[in-house]
Amino acid sequence: MIIDISRLAMAICFLCLLHIPTQSSANKYDNPYKIRTIVIDPGHGGKDGNTHGSFSKEKDITLAVALKLGKAIEQEIEGVKVIYTRTDDSFVELYERINIANKNKADLFISLHCNSMPNIRRRVVSHYARNSKGRRYPVYKTVYAQNTSVNGVETFVSGYGRLDEQDVAVRENASMLLEENYKENYDGFDPNDPESYIIFSLMKNQYRDLSIKFASYIQAEYIKSNRVDRGVKEQSLAVLARAGMPAVLTEMGFISNPEEERYMNSAEGQAEIVNSIVNAIKNYKKQLEN
Repeated sequence: MIIDISRLAMAICFLCLLHIPTQSSANKYDNPYKIRTIVIDPGHGGKDGNTHGSFSKEKDITLAVALKLGKAIEQEIEGVKVIYTRTDDSFVELYERINIANKNKADLFISLHCNSMPNIRRRVVSHYARNSKGRRYPVYKTVYAQNTSVNGVETFVSGYGRLDEQDVAVRENASMLLEENYKENYDGFDPNDPESYIIFSLMKNQYRDLSIKFASYIQAEYIKSNRVDRGVKEQSLAVLARAGMPAVLTEMGFISNPEEERYMNSAEGQAEIVNSIVNAIKNYKKQLEN
């Protein structure tokens, strides 16, 4: 197999433009990467809606925030189209959620969720009984109670365990990155050439890097609202596994925590969450495109 080093080098230079550019590189190159389409994914829905707090369900909160977020993006960020994975209480399979983003060649995928702690197992006294000598002794039983003390926000990106699943999506979405004059710029660059295997690997790493960058912006905005910061984390998440673009899953708070449940259900809380994510998109977009 013969690889054209000069053509491969040019393609790699093109991919390098997808990094957050410095001022000098922004002046030197015309960065082709633009945020044009954002897919918003309200987590769960329909029959996949068992996660709940004391008075509300995760699937309802994520949908309410998603619709408000999409509207805010279209109003405040010019030239950006918003697509939803669902707009009602319907069940959308995990693979189909990211397929919607891949098919529409989205530039960003945002999955909205509410966190929840598992129930705590406790051994409590059920009643007292007496033994053969008439002495009282406790009889215990096991009960389960929701852990309500944990709170905070965290944002996830796809971990390395899932990166291998991106191959098809990256190939299918190569035109998203190479759509303007790519044949002229790279002497007929063809995603089916042997060099593309190297380039696709670089693309996957670039998606990971940009996902982490965007997730960091989201967390930074949450902190400005005095939310408890649980950080940016990598995890092997099915909904992000085949993303052919930067993609994040953000946990907006713990529905198992009474205070955060009230916050996420309130108009003020939802407005604050939306504002945080919109500001994160603006900052990410500004750094990427300038």
